[in-house]
Amino acid sequence: MNGSHSLTGERSQGDARFKESFKLVSEKTTPHSPAHPEPILPSCSLSVSQVSYTVSERVGPWWDLPSYKKRWTRKILSDVSFHVDSGQILGILGNSGSGKTTLLDVISGRIGNTGTLLGEVYVNGRKLKQEQFQDCFSYVLQSDNLLSYLTVEETLTFIAQLALRRHSAEAIRKKVRMVMAELSLGHVAHSVIGGRVFPGISGGERRRVSIASQLLQDPKVILLDEPTTGLDSMTANQIVVLLANLAKRDRIVIVTIHQPRSELFRVFSRIAIMSQGELVFCGQPGEMVDFFSEQGYECPEYCNPFDIYVDLTSVDTRCSERESATYSRMQDITLAYHSSGIYRRMLDRIEETCQLTDKPCIPFKSKESPSGLSKLGVLLRRTVRNLSRDRMGVIMRLSQNLIYGLFVAFFVMKLDNDITKGAVQDRIGIIYQSMGASPYTGMLNAVALFPALRAISDQESKDGLYHKWQMFLAYILHILPFSIISVFIFSSFLYWTVGMYPEVNRFLCFSGVIMVPHITGELLTLVLMGVVQDPNMVNTGVALLNVAGIMVGSGFLRSNQQMPTVFKMLSYLTFQKYGSELLIVTEFHGLNFTCGDTPGNLPEPCIMGNGDDIIEQGYPGALSRYTLDFIMLYSFLPALVLLGVISYKIRDRFNRR
Repeated sequence: MNGSHSLTGERSQGDARFKESFKLVSEKTTPHSPAHPEPILPSCSLSVSQVSYTVSERVGPWWDLPSYKKRWTRKILSDVSFHVDSGQILGILGNSGSGKTTLLDVISGRIGNTGTLLGEVYVNGRKLKQEQFQDCFSYVLQSDNLLSYLTVEETLTFIAQLALRRHSAEAIRKKVRMVMAELSLGHVAHSVIGGRVFPGISGGERRRVSIASQLLQDPKVILLDEPTTGLDSMTANQIVVLLANLAKRDRIVIVTIHQPRSELFRVFSRIAIMSQGELVFCGQPGEMVDFFSEQGYECPEYCNPFDIYVDLTSVDTRCSERESATYSRMQDITLAYHSSGIYRRMLDRIEETCQLTDKPCIPFKSKESPSGLSKLGVLLRRTVRNLSRDRMGVIMRLSQNLIYGLFVAFFVMKLDNDITKGAVQDRIGIIYQSMGASPYTGMLNAVALFPALRAISDQESKDGLYHKWQMFLAYILHILPFSIISVFIFSSFLYWTVGMYPEVNRFLCFSGVIMVPHITGELLTLVLMGVVQDPNMVNTGVALLNVAGIMVGSGFLRSNQQMPTVFKMLSYLTFQKYGSELLIVTEFHGLNFTCGDTPGNLPEPCIMGNGDDIIEQGYPGALSRYTLDFIMLYSFLPALVLLGVISYKIRDRFNRR
């Protein structure tokens, strides 16, 4: 390059100083240095040996059947091997799609069963079994899944209670304070996390909270997927320096990172560069400069070595000629690395660790998890505390049914007992609206509130803190008081305002019936969210199921006696059938109508003189089934809870990536 000075050839004094500036201070005291003929073994080591991962994908989209039926195999990782000791921080670099995140998923045992995985992962020379990965590694995801209305100290305390409940309350407080001090979070301990709606702590502080939540279980190996994403340059630099300090406290830290600053060259103990699923280089920063210089790719002065070497090893896919040339260059560099002494020394280190006769034990995280009931209690307290601080959310949950009741009451105004003035039609209309609209309000609650909790449960269940169905149960217990109060406010206003049957017992029955559709709508939404990721699809599915239930089960659109046998049988599977019968009986039983101005003996046009005639005509035998209908209606609630537990157990099994 014009105007640049290389690091090879006849190096000037300035060039020598430049190269020296990129050497790691720890190189002078490395255990493999000749000054240490008898190195002290690290307390923990991680070895990844010959890891390959392939997936089978369909060639074309689903609407192109010929190509959709064909499959092709894509190799995401290819024979990746490296070794890291405690006290070191490994930075994994590479362009998007190079396989960095997949490599972390393999190391942490979160790769799932969607592909073919080969190779081994060793900790202290001992091969890890599938069930041991979760208890050995802590994994900080790229996104921060935190509850917005909790403070930093509350967030960490609840996580500590889920992981370390056998500790005393004072021991947990000390542990949380110690972790906050280690990550410099003491000054924001009582600040809320915040979110999109309202401000809270900064992005860098949120990332440190995510890291702190993993440190509570004292892991020896911490994996972080692009922890600097979304942060400014200075904050990203501070996060990496913080991680390096964590590594110095006898831990192994492995981090994937995009475009690190050149100042971080001194921070990383080891640097790995990936491209097209292959490990192009892995070694100390100083070794990286020497290796690429020996291959004829000197780092120009005043340039960031990270940017230069990642660009050199990346494959340019903008055109076939560039792709072929850059892929060939990447392969040449990879072959040179596999032939280098750096690679051979790394393989010797892996073999040496695995062949030790007296291998140290695998350092698992703290495994003092509380009982399932205790975890459920912690999750319930955390959910209640977080959602109860959302003032507008609480107000809307309690008033949304009432707002809908205002529209109905304004439209109906006052019920009349005169058949010629719509006495029957108006009452059936109110019953129809009460049964049909209540599930929608429950559905809206779940779609608005639960996706954030589901994302957190997906992450924390992978960390082994609890099962996803426990979060599901905690949320259900949290919604019950809100649902009861909200429906009672709605029914109290609507029932007495429009002038339904003026009897307290019937009012209580009306409220009890309306409560089930409201809770059922929310439960059904939660169940579908266990197996369907997109809330919009869940929203549509619940709406269609509710419409189908009203059509088949309520008897408002078509009498049950007139329906085909198939639909008649299906109606018994809908809660609308039992709820509608109950509300019809509650309102019409014993109710006498007038016809025009003539009470008592009704003229010929007024065929039905009382409410019992309405019941027998539309719902024969409903009076005798009143208690049974109540039992059948409320049986939908435990049935949906059980179905939800199964749904989230399925999610636990299949949603591991």
